[in-house]
Amino acid sequence: MREKRFAVLLAARDSDYVKKVHGGYFDVFVAAFGDGGERWDYFRVVDGEFPAFNKLDAYDGFVLSGSPHDAYGNERWISKLCLLLQTLFALKKRVLGVCFGHQLLCRALGGRVGRAIGGWEIGVKRVNFVENLGKFKSFGHLDVVPHSASLIEIHQDEVWEVPLEGEIMAYSENTNVEMFAIGEHILGIQGHPEYTKDILLNLIDRLINTNTIDRGFGDEAKKRVDAAEPDRKFWLKICKGFLKGAR
Repeated sequence: MREKRFAVLLAARDSDYVKKVHGGYFDVFVAAFGDGGERWDYFRVVDGEFPAFNKLDAYDGFVLSGSPHDAYGNERWISKLCLLLQTLFALKKRVLGVCFGHQLLCRALGGRVGRAIGGWEIGVKRVNFVENLGKFKSFGHLDVVPHSASLIEIHQDEVWEVPLEGEIMAYSENTNVEMFAIGEHILGIQGHPEYTKDILLNLIDRLINTNTIDRGFGDEAKKRVDAAEPDRKFWLKICKGFLKGAR
């Protein structure tokens, strides 16, 4: 049997903390979504490094990371990334987008994204699932689909409108589109299933230290994070089942 092969499209550069503690964002994704007997590659799309179009068929699935950049931006690499996502969609390759990746999938495939109306969303948030989530074949491997699950989130942008073929799969108090899918090969998740709490706490500190968010707001967010736990195993099961076609 051919080994399964996946690629991470990195839309963010490694922070010093993540590099030192976790080996870099690529290692974070592989630790979260990888299994033995698989091959994982990465492409730093934020630095203009893209997979060759004639090599795309070698991959079983792709993961598009979060990013400090805006999914509605017009930087050259973002425009090229939109073209790549459209190509992967046409090839019916499985693509999982998280945070920025979720938003850019929507944009590239005809949806609308922009600044979150409610401002920054930071913490461990309760995400509510739509009824009949089990109808999606990619989630047939789940024994039980709960009404909601907690997920790490840190974003100031959001999906305003899913693509024409998209279906909203989850929502929250402040975010109308927490998860969406197109068929069995496109999945976007606004939160960060791959993150651990220490990564989130370090990110909050960086936002405070760069005056991106108010210190008081950031300190309160850290307190709430300390007091909560994401349903990480559940979210990883969703992501791995989707990427690997579990039935």
